[in-house]
Amino acid sequence: MTFVRAYLRASTKDQDANRAKDDLFRFAAERGLKIAAAYSENESGASLKRPELFRLLNDCQPGDMLLVEQIDRLSRLNAEDWERLKSQIQSKKVKVVALDLPTSWIMANGNADDIQSRMMEAINGMMIDMLAAIARKDYDDRRRRQSQGIAKAKSEGKYRGRPEDKERNKAIRKMLASGQSWSAIVAATGCSRSTLSRLTKQDG
Repeated sequence: MTFVRAYLRASTKDQDANRAKDDLFRFAAERGLKIAAAYSENESGASLKRPELFRLLNDCQPGDMLLVEQIDRLSRLNAEDWERLKSQIQSKKVKVVALDLPTSWIMANGNADDIQSRMMEAINGMMIDMLAAIARKDYDDRRRRQSQGIAKAKSEGKYRGRPEDKERNKAIRKMLASGQSWSAIVAATGCSRSTLSRLTKQDG
């Protein structure tokens, strides 16, 4: 029996990581498959620091299926980190199936003979590599355009940075005043240590 594990990711806490959940469950149901577990998190696809993805892989047994909406949900990694992640996926003998990659759907259908299956695995592997590279390029391009836009705004005196999250910072100040540790505050609010340092200096 194939265990299907759905992986859902969004980059920031403002985005809904579970947005595509219904689509993944519908895709599985149409092929007579049942999703055993869904793992969702709000983490950057350009980082390997994704606890839920690695919890999913740790839970996998050989032959399990990793189902994603798009390959960029799985990876916006640079080439070196993508090879590390891919190596772990391969070592677990996990099949990657993505809704945006029709060549992967044969893995979900499970009705191919051995030769056809091996051919499709090879083709699918190349397609996943290509889409992972495209996802990384898109990430780098957007970062570059963002940097260029900020630089232009700064040169024109229009850049003001991100607006202050006053409610969050008010809560952080209360936590600092109550003597809570920085680690506890970071875990509770999702703020960075640099933000804590800045607020501490402002209130000092």
